[in-house]
Parts: sequence; C-alpha cells; structure tokens
Amino acid sequence: RLLPPALKQAASSRENQCHKLSCCGDVCVDMLLLLLLNLARRVLLAAAVCTKAGKAIVSRQFVEMTRTRIEGLLAAFPKLMNTGKQHTFVETDSVRYVYQPLEKLYMVLITTKNSNILEDLETLRLFSRVIPEYCRVLEESEISEHCFDLIFAFDEIVALGYRENVNLAQIRTFTEMDSHEEKVFRAVRETQEREAKAEMRRKAKELQQARRDAERSGKKVPAFGGFGSAGMTSVSSGSIITDTIVEPEKPKITAAAVRPSGPSKALKLGAKGKEVDNFVDKLKSEGETIMASSGKRSSDVSKALPPPVHVESVHLRVEEKISLTCGRDGGIQNMELLGMVTLRVTDDKNGRIRLIINNNDNKGLQLQTHPNVDKKLFTAESVIGLKNPEKSFPLNNDVGVLKWRLQTTDEALIPLTINCWPSESGSGCDVNIEYELQEESLELNDVVISIPVPSGVGAPVIGDLDGEYKHDSRRNLLEWCLPVIDANNKTGSLEFSVAGQPNDFFPINVSFVSKRNYCDIQVTKATHVDGDAPVRFSSETSFVVDKYEIL
Repeated sequence: RLLPPALKQAASSRENQCHKLSCCGDVCVDMLLLLLLNLARRVLLAAAVCTKAGKAIVSRQFVEMTRTRIEGLLAAFPKLMNTGKQHTFVETDSVRYVYQPLEKLYMVLITTKNSNILEDLETLRLFSRVIPEYCRVLEESEISEHCFDLIFAFDEIVALGYRENVNLAQIRTFTEMDSHEEKVFRAVRETQEREAKAEMRRKAKELQQARRDAERSGKKVPAFGGFGSAGMTSVSSGSIITDTIVEPEKPKITAAAVRPSGPSKALKLGAKGKEVDNFVDKLKSEGETIMASSGKRSSDVSKALPPPVHVESVHLRVEEKISLTCGRDGGIQNMELLGMVTLRVTDDKNGRIRLIINNNDNKGLQLQTHPNVDKKLFTAESVIGLKNPEKSFPLNNDVGVLKWRLQTTDEALIPLTINCWPSESGSGCDVNIEYELQEESLELNDVVISIPVPSGVGAPVIGDLDGEYKHDSRRNLLEWCLPVIDANNKTGSLEFSVAGQPNDFFPINVSFVSKRNYCDIQVTKATHVDGDAPVRFSSETSFVVDKYEIL
C-alpha cells in the first residue's frame, strides 16, 4: 500500500513470476528486499523555501535527515550557483538541487542524482504554485506565519519520496478537510445551545417576575409553573418594562424615587429565594445579563429610565416582539411582529370590567380577541368585554385578551435599518457600518449591534465611532453599543479595520428594548360593566427583539 505506482507494478510482476514458479517461500523475502532497496533510493529527499543566502525558512524532509544536515545542504546551495547562467538545477557529488526563484526567495527541491529531471521540474512547478495559495506576499515573515499550512500541502504532493498524482485543486480540498457531517453536527449543536439559552432567559424572566410579585404582596415565592394563559411571558431576560399609571391615586407615587439596593425584610423569602439567586448566578457565569430584583441593571441607560411604580388591582401589559431577517445587499426576507394585551385582575370588585382600545395603526395588522371576548362589541366599538357580561375576568391570573400579528416584506416598515460595507484592503478589510431609525416614533434603548470578526487576528482597529464598542474575543464578536436611538439620534456609523474577508462579518445581529410599542395600540380606559364608572388601572409597555439578523 505504501509503494509508489511504478514500484507497485514492479513488485506485482515479481510476485506473479514467483507464484508461477511456485516459490511462495521466496516471495515475501523478495518483496521485502525490493521495498527496502527502493525506499533507500527515494528520489526526492527534501523540499524547502530558503532565502538567497541559503537560510532555511520552511523545510520538509522526506527521509531521515538531521537539522544540521539539511541546513548544511541549503547553506551550500547558493555557493554552487553560477552567476550569469540560466539553469534550474545544480549538482554535487551526492545530491541535485532543483530550484525556482520566488522574488527574494528560492523554492528548492533536493533530490538524488538518479532522479528524473523532467519529473522533478514538474513537481517543482506544483510546489511553486502551492505557496501563493497560502501566502499573500512572498516574504520571509509571511512564509514563517503559514509554515504549517505549507508543510501539510507539501505532504500531499510527495509521499515516501515520490510524487503523488494530485493537482492544485485536490491539494486544497485535502488540506481543508471540509466535512459535511461536521457542518451538520456544528449546526445541530449551535441550535441546541441557542434553544437552551432561550429557555434559560425565559425561566429567569419568570423567576424575576415571581420575586417582584412576592415582594409587592409580601408573600412567599409561588411555585414556578407558568402564569396561566399569558402568551408573551417568554420575553428576553434583558428587557426593561416601564410601568405607567393612567390615573395615579396619589401624586407622590409617580415620583421617580430610587428603591434602596440594600436588603429588606420583604426579600427574605426562605429557601426558594436562595434557589432563585443560585439560578441567576449561573446565568451570569454564562455571560447572560440579568436584571436585578431591585429593578436596576448594570447599564447606565437603564438608570435613566423610571423605576417600576405601584401596580393597581387592574394591571395591563402591552407586549410586542419582532423577528426580522434582512439581506446584506438590501431587501427584507421576512418580518413578523407579534403583540398581545394581557390583563391581570387582583380584586374581585373589579372583575366585571371593559377595556376601551385605541387602535391608530395603519400597517395592516391582523387582530384576534380571546374566545371568551365579545367579538361583535370589539369590531363595532373597539371595546373588550366578556361575551357574558355577568361573568368576571379570572382573579390573580394573566389573561391574554387581545393579540395581533404583522407579517410583511415591505422595506418601509423596518424599524431600524443596518447597512454594512466591508471592502478589502492590503492589510485585510475596512468595514463601514451604519444604522438609521425609520420609525421615528420609537425610542430604542440598550441597542447592541453584534458584528462577527475573524478569530485569531487580534482586536479590530476602530476609526470613527458613534456610541461605544466592546470586543469579545471569546465569542469573536465586536459589539457596537448605543444607549438610545430616537428621532434626535436616528443615524450613526462605525468604522473599523481588521484582517479577514467580506463574508467574515455576517450575519449581524441586533438587540434592543423599548418602552414604546411599534404598533399604535393602547388601552385608554377601563370601566365597570354596570354604570360605566371608570376603573383605576396601571399599564406597562415593552417592545423587544426575538430575532434581528442581517445575513
């Protein structure tokens, strides 16, 4: 199996002849001697890239040779060359040098004197074509940097001193070792990791919500088994929801007083509270950003937002999340927005109520009410009420009363556009990336634009920058952080340079949170079924990202 083609043919002929003479006992001996003889006469001894002074940069020996021996042969090579004569080889008493100039360097093959010079020249040309495949410039530093790539490629050309029947495309394929099974395995593993992180964020959100509810009511932490029929509880753990009271009971309640961060008696929830802390600590160790129980985050932007205020016995949540995929050259592949109004009643006196909805959206939403909600009343008057007015909404349970969906490919509806222009330069790539807020009614907070960068090339060199940036070398990401994007700060740009190809900087992922919803749907009033007396209620609004990619 290890013999070259010519040697295989000779060995096979010898074996057949011995079989015909019934000399089976001598066949193994003859074959072994023939193998040892030809291995001792290997025609190609070494392949090297050296300077014109004979200094070895990369050398691959195909026979047992000491470092002193190969350095001596290469050091003697320039002295044997005759100036003024155009030759491609020189000889000594023991070896032959077949060479080709590469600007300031030499590609040299050291062979035995009985080798075929025509085959050696053909092999030399293949060696010379391999080097530019891995080195952008033919300089000593570049050759040294990619020395192992060159050695692996040399091994594909020559085996046991004989030329393999391969071309440049096959060498490239063999050295890349591209495996479809490996790609499938990595894709499955990344999908599982994303799903696990999404589940952790969802669980952390539930735990944090349970802790806040327990803190407000002064009760023990309830069992974490979900919150009834609410369909939007899987909001990202990094989201910030701002509470607003439509009809505040007392002026002093609406003051933006910062809650003390120290321990209080209401936070002593026993063993279950410790389990929550342990779970959150594990998430933090994985690199996830978790909102503290006091309503604060590490981000400076979140401190500027008002903290949560008192929650009334009738509490409403207007939640939206967006999933968007765009192409790098423009054009939207898919955009889907899901929204829901969730009602929570904690006082049985306010169970029989109706909600007046103000819908000013003109984007073509698909609205859908809960099966127990009177659809005719909602269609005619935009009022949410139960089909049976004598019944009450469930107490202490989150109930989704209205949801909507928007799916479109209209580029004009993209809330935040991202334009990335990577251009190749002599030292790598110059990347220009900019954003523009198209929906000027929005105010986006904690915007993070994550741009992948090649691994092993060091930190990018930042040029012009709006906002701040952070280079995550562990995940090979450049995170462009913008505290606020609104109508007064609707555009911005970032420029950086790093080694790589244009495709290395995609896909780009965007995340943000907002206290204003994308679709203009709000609950303006709540009234009793009997007498239409107004009911005091509180509400909170959030608009978050489920997926925002530029491929």
